[in-house]
Amino acid sequence: MNALMSIPGAVDPVPVPRAVAVRADGRIDLIGLTRDQLREALADAGMEPKQAKLRAKQLWHWMYNRGVTDFTLMTDIAKAMHPWLAERFVVGRPDVVTAQVSTDGTRKWLLRAHDGEEYEMVFIPDADRGTLCVSSQVGCTLNCRFCHTGTMRLVRNLGPAEIVGQVMLARDALGEWPSQPEGRMLTNIVMMGMGEPLYNFENVRDALKLVMDGDGLGLSRRRITLSTSGVVPMMARAGEEIGVNLAVSLHAVTKEIRDEIVPLNRKYGIEELLAACAAYPGANNARRITFEYVMLKDKNDSDEDAHELVRLIRKYRLPAKVNLIPFNPWPGVAYECSDPERIRRFSDIVFKAGISAPVRTPRGRDIMAACGQLKSASEKKSRAELDRLAEEKQAALG
Repeated sequence: MNALMSIPGAVDPVPVPRAVAVRADGRIDLIGLTRDQLREALADAGMEPKQAKLRAKQLWHWMYNRGVTDFTLMTDIAKAMHPWLAERFVVGRPDVVTAQVSTDGTRKWLLRAHDGEEYEMVFIPDADRGTLCVSSQVGCTLNCRFCHTGTMRLVRNLGPAEIVGQVMLARDALGEWPSQPEGRMLTNIVMMGMGEPLYNFENVRDALKLVMDGDGLGLSRRRITLSTSGVVPMMARAGEEIGVNLAVSLHAVTKEIRDEIVPLNRKYGIEELLAACAAYPGANNARRITFEYVMLKDKNDSDEDAHELVRLIRKYRLPAKVNLIPFNPWPGVAYECSDPERIRRFSDIVFKAGISAPVRTPRGRDIMAACGQLKSASEKKSRAELDRLAEEKQAALG
């Protein structure tokens, strides 16, 4: 079984085949499989076809409605069947390396896949909803200059099991089993974690179909947003085959500045990107396209930039909302956040043109969980630093 693996080119990845890593124990993870694939996996392992169909239906319910990972707890499956299943299959979750909670309630998890690769996810609670920020790749190839994740090399794409697994793990942590549509803390998903989702299109599509399945996790497509830096050729397919809300990392309104901070702009320019937004299936005033715009001091935050943003949105007649994001600093970055008064002024200009331009409140900055700060343990603490921290913790405990 091969999957397209993106590796960095000058500004755009080159797809090359790469075998999907199998588990060391040889078992198959049932999370991430479609109903048909689940039934086929059971049949391929030797189960009689009619029984495989029944068992697949039962397993689906236990996994996605009840959140159960242990076959022995699946009470309507015969006890004699449990060892057979456990020997061949697993209902997986990513391993949690670290789990942090911000002073504002934001949670960040560093996760480890079965092949040892690491990636992050973030949960952001609000009064009336909770949003899970999901990663699609280990690392990223886009090298956006203001983004910490972009300083990592791209290691590999995440598979459907690893993408859905993030949602399952968040449900575990929030105590949200059995699955029910009302009263959940986890109400929204944004594909805005590590990686560019449209460079891992098939896996992201297949994972989100499971998340949206009415008999599965049952999250409405209106509650899911996919963020892209502007992979223009894949945007129409995303609208047709996934159909979730679209967010575009715009961040600049001139070729010179966007070429600098979002290098992908050298391949798919602003005008081409906005034309693709105008053609995005399902975009209308009820389902606006969100433009993400990180506020960088003296770089993209002038009155002229705000007026040009308005002009472009009007030119392409886009049903749009602009999310203004105060820049979240990280060690070694060359940019500064725009002054609060400058951000307010920028927002006012866009608002007065009739376009919503709220300023996003930074969340999770203290645990490096804010927008543009995600980065896995590719820069791990040194052994000496970990030892020192352990000693300090021990001393504090007396």
